[in-house]
Amino acid sequence: MLRSPMDSLSCALLPSSCALCGSSLPHLSSVPICNVCWTEFPVLSGELCPRCSRRLVVPALGSAAGLCKTCRLAPPPFVRAVAYGPYEDRMKAAIYAFKYDHLHTAARGLGGMLAVAIAQLANEAPTEMLVIPVPLHRSKFAERGFNQARSLAFHALGELGKSHPAWRLTLASSTLMRQRATESQTGLTPRQRRMNVQGAFTVSDRAEVAKKHILLIDDVFTTGATARSAATTLMKAGAASVWVATLARAGGFDFKANTAFTRYSETETIVGIPGLAPIVNLQREFTYSSHEQSSF
Repeated sequence: MLRSPMDSLSCALLPSSCALCGSSLPHLSSVPICNVCWTEFPVLSGELCPRCSRRLVVPALGSAAGLCKTCRLAPPPFVRAVAYGPYEDRMKAAIYAFKYDHLHTAARGLGGMLAVAIAQLANEAPTEMLVIPVPLHRSKFAERGFNQARSLAFHALGELGKSHPAWRLTLASSTLMRQRATESQTGLTPRQRRMNVQGAFTVSDRAEVAKKHILLIDDVFTTGATARSAATTLMKAGAASVWVATLARAGGFDFKANTAFTRYSETETIVGIPGLAPIVNLQREFTYSSHEQSSF
């Protein structure tokens, strides 16, 4: 890439490097992520649970479509959860920098990816929905200075307004509230995550939610404890349905249900986006680590 004289002078006087890979940027940018890194964000692909998007391992025998073990044994209160990519590599580094290193300017690019995830619901979700970001407790908000879920939702809706103008999506940031402070979900076991967010949410105005279809937004979906807790609160407040969309999906593998293995699997414990290449060129296979942890 050729630099303009002004870019060359600016980079010499104010050197800048990519926040994800550390390479020098060819020009000054309010979003210090290089073009190469933008093309390296993984896209969620392969066999996924149709309810929560958990990655499935397909048994050798049988071919019947099925849910993951968790969704079969404990159906979630939401209709479907989608995500743009797995929580690893560039995605994991970008979300960390966005939340904890004050890389707020990355919200537009990341929000564009979230918009791609939400668009997966366009043919099945209601045509009019309230978009509710998962809230932070006021103490966490004061510490962080912003709610990453709201920021992502805001930019995603901007993209969807252009790509899906007939879809009436209304941002409702103050409808759901976190009524008590909770521990970070990072490092907690699935059971600890469920207990941590149990009863953590409340609805500010039940009339605003009653008979409405809700799209719940957060940055990462791991075990689904937060999504389940928030969705349960919204459904108890009278919501017609709850759908979930996140930027990333973390978590391990599960076995895909089929007619030959259903009994076994239930009885055994089985542990355009700016600067981004076209999504079709990013499809590849991914692996998960059981140590990947995140907030949702």
